[in-house]
Amino acid sequence: MTLMPQPTTPDSPALRARGLRKRYGAEQALDGFDLEIRRGQVHGLLGPNGAGKTTAVRCLTTLTDLDDGHAEIDGIDVRRHPARVRERIGLVGQFHAVDEALTAQQNLVLFARLSGLSKANARRRASELLASFELTDAASRAVSGFSGGMRRRLDIAASLVLTPAILFLDEPTTGLDPRGRATVWQAVREIAAAGTTVLLTTQYLDEADQLADRISVMDHGRVVAEGTPAALKRRLGGDRVAVVIADAARLDEAAELVGRTVGSAASVDHDTRTVTVEVDDGQKALAPIVRALDGAGLTVDDLALRRPTLDEVFLHLTGPGGQSASDPTAASTPPLHETQEAR
Repeated sequence: MTLMPQPTTPDSPALRARGLRKRYGAEQALDGFDLEIRRGQVHGLLGPNGAGKTTAVRCLTTLTDLDDGHAEIDGIDVRRHPARVRERIGLVGQFHAVDEALTAQQNLVLFARLSGLSKANARRRASELLASFELTDAASRAVSGFSGGMRRRLDIAASLVLTPAILFLDEPTTGLDPRGRATVWQAVREIAAAGTTVLLTTQYLDEADQLADRISVMDHGRVVAEGTPAALKRRLGGDRVAVVIADAARLDEAAELVGRTVGSAASVDHDTRTVTVEVDDGQKALAPIVRALDGAGLTVDDLALRRPTLDEVFLHLTGPGGQSASDPTAASTPPLHETQEAR
């Protein structure tokens, strides 16, 4: 039986992938890769080197043939209708696609003409994109003289010549300085705000935290966890309140008092004179802890509220001894869906 592409609706996903597999010799690059992205979202795809992120992007953008599995872009089967898929996507790979010998405007006109626009429309679209990415002043300059951030913006502009339904950004800020990264971040936000769905692969955890509505974490060719950044952080537990007590002799007393105040056992680090306790809501717990310690005459040298970070989530899921490494069933465990998240 031949499966026909399903008609798209505003509620249908921009991208759907199920059971994707791709092998290079003895290496299983994708091993049952599943992904679904809602329209208009920025979806982050994280994973260590060799996890399969770039292979997934290459397969979804028709650059590499799948061995098995089913994928749809905007309701169109990637394997059966690759030409139609390419009409609906944009791709910014890890390496610059623009020609360094040409000017910024010439590059964009070239991409527009290759995409089928007339000469007049190609020039018009190039001017629009140069303005949108704040490159108008550099329109007549050769790309060879551009900074890394300017080249990356031009790469992204070139991928938007036909306003794709979904834009694939494969580690777009690798090698950029903080100013260049911030400029690309702003461009991604504006692209998403205009209605284009974005799949972002990155090794910068702060980048995913800043930009992504949802995140999928990959390891060994499959997704091992999925959810909003906040939901993924909650997998490691709640907030942590750390109190540095002035009098080292009263640390145990302070730990007992803090634990009783929040209803959770507190730990003690005698070397740093720190009492630490995990709580559901750190903001609400701070004031009662301070009042209890003050009431007992305990002097506080320092007080800090700390939340789990995406870096910790990443290491927990993919690092040596992490969940996916230590638990062979972790990768097949259903991802963390929104029904399991605090709304």
